[in-house]
Amino acid sequence: MSTYSLEHKQYLKKIRREKIFITLVRSIIIIMFIIGWELLARFNIINTFLSSSPSKVFSTAINLFKDGSLLGHIGVTLYEVFVSFSIATIIGIVFATIFWVSPRLAKIIDPYLTILNSLPKVALGPLIIIWVGASINSIIFMALLITTFITIINIYNGFIATDQSYITLLKSFGANKRQIFLKVIFPSNYITIISALKINVSMSLIGVIMGELLVSKKGLGYLIMYGSQVFNINLVITSVVILGVISYLMYFVIDKLEIFILSKRS
Repeated sequence: MSTYSLEHKQYLKKIRREKIFITLVRSIIIIMFIIGWELLARFNIINTFLSSSPSKVFSTAINLFKDGSLLGHIGVTLYEVFVSFSIATIIGIVFATIFWVSPRLAKIIDPYLTILNSLPKVALGPLIIIWVGASINSIIFMALLITTFITIINIYNGFIATDQSYITLLKSFGANKRQIFLKVIFPSNYITIISALKINVSMSLIGVIMGELLVSKKGLGYLIMYGSQVFNINLVITSVVILGVISYLMYFVIDKLEIFILSKRS
């Protein structure tokens, strides 16, 4: 076999070792955190009434699963996140494209996007309930307010930052704006869009939980609100832990999508 082939194998082996090391360290951190948390609770160093413990969180999750409510609450929250995430992503790509096609329009709308993105969405909660109604629609609307504007801004900034040399080359061959967008702008920003999706996932989840805290009769946000009202900290922290797991799994899926796209492009 050639020297290059051997070096290539060593390079791939090094990458695999690095991935294993990172995964191992991540696992150790979370395991040590759980063990430390449990030990502090067992030896009464922390007040479990205020901070719960891993064993109580696990027990609460099992009880919720046994009474059949856990999957229902998770399902409602996932549905709301998926709908708001999908709509915000579509709107973000569409409006970013429109602004790229019309730079004048982008300059006109830019300050309004910044203002709308910086508005405290929680303060608009009562208005959202009045406008949309005290239903699942208001929860999705809240999530859209949080995710849509930042998605538009991030994707549009990626579009306008595309290497101008490629655009100039296509223009020299007589390409129109549609061809430039389809052949250069969009393909060059796959990673930018994926990065926007990663942010969109967390922001959608935040928006949905904020909406559920305001108006909801089901969902993980509802469990958090109900648990805080009856001083059931175990229920509150169990819901938060489940949200963390959901957030990681959604991030994991998008991360794998990014790896798949990169492998196809290489």
